[in-house]
Amino acid sequence: MAKTRSKNGSVDSLEGNLTFVVGASNELELRQIYCQSGEVMTGLAKMHSQWNIAPLPDDLTQIPSKAVVIANRESVFSARLRDAIDANRLRVIFLLGAERKLPEGASGIAIFAFLTQPVDLTLLSGLIDSAFENLALPNRQAGLERALQRARWEIDQLNEIGVALSTQRDRGALLQLILQKCREITHSDAGSLYLIEDDEGGERRLRFSITQNDSTQFPFSEFVLPIDRSSLAGYVALTGEEIALEDVYEIPPSLPFRFNRDLDEESGYRCKSILVVPMKAPQGEITGVVQLINCKRDMSRRVDRRTAADVVVPFPDQCRAMLRSLASQAAVALENNRLYESIESLFEGFVHASVGAIEARDPTTSGHSFRVADLTLGLAAAVDRADSPVFRHIHFSRTEMKEIRYASLLHDFGKVGVREEVLVKAKKLYPGQLELIRQRFAYARKALEQEQSERKLAYLLAQGREEFLLRQGEFQRELETELREIDEFFDFIVRCNEPTVLREGNFDRLGELAARQFIDATGRPQPLLALSEVKLLSIDRGSLDDEERLQIQSHVNYTQSFLQQIPWTKDIKNIPMIASAHHEKLNGTGYPKSLAAQEIPFQSKMMTISDIYDALSATDRPYKRAVPRERALDILHDEAKRGMIDGELLRLFREAEIFRLAANSKPV
Repeated sequence: MAKTRSKNGSVDSLEGNLTFVVGASNELELRQIYCQSGEVMTGLAKMHSQWNIAPLPDDLTQIPSKAVVIANRESVFSARLRDAIDANRLRVIFLLGAERKLPEGASGIAIFAFLTQPVDLTLLSGLIDSAFENLALPNRQAGLERALQRARWEIDQLNEIGVALSTQRDRGALLQLILQKCREITHSDAGSLYLIEDDEGGERRLRFSITQNDSTQFPFSEFVLPIDRSSLAGYVALTGEEIALEDVYEIPPSLPFRFNRDLDEESGYRCKSILVVPMKAPQGEITGVVQLINCKRDMSRRVDRRTAADVVVPFPDQCRAMLRSLASQAAVALENNRLYESIESLFEGFVHASVGAIEARDPTTSGHSFRVADLTLGLAAAVDRADSPVFRHIHFSRTEMKEIRYASLLHDFGKVGVREEVLVKAKKLYPGQLELIRQRFAYARKALEQEQSERKLAYLLAQGREEFLLRQGEFQRELETELREIDEFFDFIVRCNEPTVLREGNFDRLGELAARQFIDATGRPQPLLALSEVKLLSIDRGSLDDEERLQIQSHVNYTQSFLQQIPWTKDIKNIPMIASAHHEKLNGTGYPKSLAAQEIPFQSKMMTISDIYDALSATDRPYKRAVPRERALDILHDEAKRGMIDGELLRLFREAEIFRLAANSKPV
């Protein structure tokens, strides 16, 4: 491809639905670390010469975006630090002293990690890497959301063009529509369309057929030009290559074509960036050329000699795939399946961007949707091949297999509507709740020690030194008993917090804990455990209470609601219904609609088996251990015996060893 590169690597936001990146920088952003401890700063600098390590400034506003602070003194905690963390500019790693106690000033501030002193620099380096990874997550999420937004927009555009192509019979109006859409998706100020034709002698030539310009009106008349290397359109028609130039006035001498400036000089217009692409029929034959001029930052601005430098930007790479499809719409008017292929390709991008956006919210389940799709497609293929009486008459066309695949990939799409803290909840308590309990117990422990000290002092003053010395050991044993009891209570809470089955006797002990109190700093009694904490710790199975479980289950309703808003083509219109029924059970105990067996789509029954198997056997869930393959299959067998899933489908799943597809599944 003949093209020149962007010189500045800048990012230009264009009005509408697109954000175009003009050029790109390959330089990695320098990692900035600030230390309160000079010793730690010196040690890190010796280990990582590529890092920029500096003392922590007094004014946190001087810290640039995306930095990690290594702190060991209470003075670091402030409202500005909290704001910087909340704004995703900083992450803090705090080095605890010998007392291993967090300073009071840290209350309400999200600290990324803790280390005890003396500091293991290798471990600290790993935490710093993790902190920068954590800082980068929102940007990655935003990138996925932008990709999803662009994919949605592109699909809408192609669908609109498809409808127009199917209804428009006037050839001239059809070509005007194609050029208009090509300009819209690339934010082009002007453009022209050339068609290849044969002259009287059978020689191929280019006809300048239509032109459009938002900034000025030129006198238009059709004309022809040869298909050779002397002009931009002729070169593209001859070679099939694309041309992308940042400034058409500065064509490198090594390229064979030239640009005629005469029309610019006569009108005051200024052609600058240019993109020229061939229109190809499905068989590869070039039938014409689309030439687009002046990609604009702002479509409301006009282009002339004075404004071109400010308004016009180079055509970004990301719009070219879309443009290639649209440039071929003139050929599609003759052979219509080119449009279908373009829509399918773009929809693949939409589905993958959707799945990526879903799984970015819960990285621990990354790959689940792709594995479920592979398992379900494998089971559908096995059903299609089966000659047993149960499946002999069930077959899936290529389109139906595509419908199954998309439904499987998007079966968890509704999780974008579930609160993230519930979606990724790994234990019964939320992380902040357990830390609060830890601090409360630590305070209660200190309060007991203080209370015992006051009792001993009072006894000493009242009874004298000799009597006090006789009872000193008794006092100490009493304190140790109370401290041991409170430590055992906290260890019990930590055990109850695990997402395991809670034994019945533990409920009584939690009730006992709920009745325990301590005296706070104001002298008032406070419960060691709040009622909300007791409620969560009393979850008898897993990590979710009834309300949270309903929130998770609501993702199926969201899936159907979201997917129903997409204008599916007639041949894959059942995707919302198939995707939203994967938690239904044959005996009517599933959700969200408690469907009976005959009401559940057959495709959903296959997906249910795949979804349960992957949930049981996946090794990437922090809240549960993966079960071995045979154990997962046994659990599925029990579900089938209870009338919840299809036993015949499960038998085929096992006999055809469909489960092996999960081990080989990779997102593509």
